Amino acid sequence: MGQKVLLSKKEINIILHRLACQLLENHEDFKNTVLIGIQPRGIYVAQRLTKILLEEYKVKHIDLGYLDITFYRDDFRRGEKTLEATKTKINFLVEDKKVVLIDDVLYTGRSINAALTALQSFGRPKEVELLTLIDRRFSRHLPIQPNYRGRQVDAIDNEKVKVMWEENDGEDIIYLINR
Repeated sequence: MGQKVLLSKKEINIILHRLACQLLENHEDFKNTVLIGIQPRGIYVAQRLTKILLEEYKVKHIDLGYLDITFYRDDFRRGEKTLEATKTKINFLVEDKKVVLIDDVLYTGRSINAALTALQSFGRPKEVELLTLIDRRFSRHLPIQPNYRGRQVDAIDNEKVKVMWEENDGEDIIYLINR
């Protein structure tokens, strides 16, 4: 099993700033926009983007939520490993808002499909956009594409993209791993 570095800490930081600027261009003051990180690992991207927007670009307020999709996944009862739920935290209305769903890696599109279904429990958004840090573009099972992408990666099925965050894993780095 070999691995190579896809993105270093510095490159991740540059990409996050670019994504924040793209969000700012399209959503200006975020009065009608909410950011929702998909649990478990999309929350790190969402938290970082929110911090950049608030601290560096002086956005006054951003509604940030976390969405657990465990029970909406189509593989919930498949496989030997029992999936464990995380916590949903959405303390605001999504009704008639622009929602930006945020995840770390877009692979088959099944997690995003589950997130769209789970999101309906919180109301009917005006619009939903998708932001992903890594887009594995040749692996889709569903016709789902990101509106914002950090980096496109052409990885084959026996390769895995592993995103590590300082908050959780001790360092910011992204690997491409051969299984």
